[in-house]
Amino acid sequence: MSKPPRRALVTGASGALGSAIARRLAADGFALVLHASSRPEAVQALAAEIAAAGGRAETCVFDVADADAARAACEALLLAGPVQVIVNNAGVHDDAVFPGMRAAQWHRVIDVSLHGFFHVTQPLLLPMLRTRWGRIVNVSSVAARTGNRGQTNYGAAKGALEAATRSLALEVASRGVTVNAVAPGIIASPMADAVFDAQTIARLVPLGRAGRAEEVADLVGFLAGDAAAYITGQVLPINGGMTP
Repeated sequence: MSKPPRRALVTGASGALGSAIARRLAADGFALVLHASSRPEAVQALAAEIAAAGGRAETCVFDVADADAARAACEALLLAGPVQVIVNNAGVHDDAVFPGMRAAQWHRVIDVSLHGFFHVTQPLLLPMLRTRWGRIVNVSSVAARTGNRGQTNYGAAKGALEAATRSLALEVASRGVTVNAVAPGIIASPMADAVFDAQTIARLVPLGRAGRAEEVADLVGFLAGDAAAYITGQVLPINGGMTP
């Protein structure tokens, strides 16, 4: 009798990057849990797409910044068994130069990108550890390394997420669980296209182009699989050569 597929949760699966990651993990045979907050219809459509292609997917809707809502959602997910892959992709931008940044802008970005990692990962971790196999992949950003004007809040959140990645990796390594982060640079999307024109991208990116969401998804898929069992505590840039 074959084993049931491992379950994988992708937060922020309604966006371009999250949906690409979900499609890659579904193609790799994981049973997907697709999370959204403000766009539930997007993950419902994605779940239907994955099912039509022969995969398995379910959806969950909650705000990762809401500790009580996140815990309740995670406890409900665990009723069907452990989640063995967590991709912490949910994040928001709310840019402003620091002297003009409102407290609400600071807190919302930190709450989603950093506190959301805690609110989702912490309730799911012990059941994962009991299986003695797991993968946690956190989505950081080039902004955590290079900085970016108007994104002090975002850079702070992603920098802290990278530090958390390294520390958590040490705690769980003996149980067969790896913890890594990917740090994308300029990835083609409607939001990036509105900010970066071709000339700017050519100046900033040694490879001369924006990355594709599917390229980031391929890296996440590798880290989520058995082939990456000896990689943990690492932050892997995927930015066309923007940083070392």
